[in-house]
Amino acid sequence: MATVRIAGVTLPAQKRIEAALPILYGVGFPRARQILTAVKVSPDKRTGELTEAEVSKLKEYIESSFKVEGALRQEVSQNIKRLKEIGNYRGVRHIRGLPVRGQRTKTNSRTVRGNVRRTAGSGRKSSSEKT
Repeated sequence: MATVRIAGVTLPAQKRIEAALPILYGVGFPRARQILTAVKVSPDKRTGELTEAEVSKLKEYIESSFKVEGALRQEVSQNIKRLKEIGNYRGVRHIRGLPVRGQRTKTNSRTVRGNVRRTAGSGRKSSSEKT
């Protein structure tokens, strides 16, 4: 089996299946291990080496047990939209594009604010500007 598609995502054939599953949105390393033990597939196998039966077992188990990819993304965006609509603190932070989970903003919020550096230099004017 060359290409493996699960939940609309093509997994890389050269990676170990344990490392390839976290490419799916909603599946991390711990959940990937949990899936592989439940389906009884060796985590050391490469994705391209999986048989048709193993791939179908993986697909069935993932789609029946977990929300992944589109469904999970949709649920997360609906949760954020709900917070914005009811106007609570977390929703307001999402609207303003600021950190939501209590981080400080005097410093260290550059990633959320888009790496903004607002410094005025030394603050001194040159002698020609003073008059």
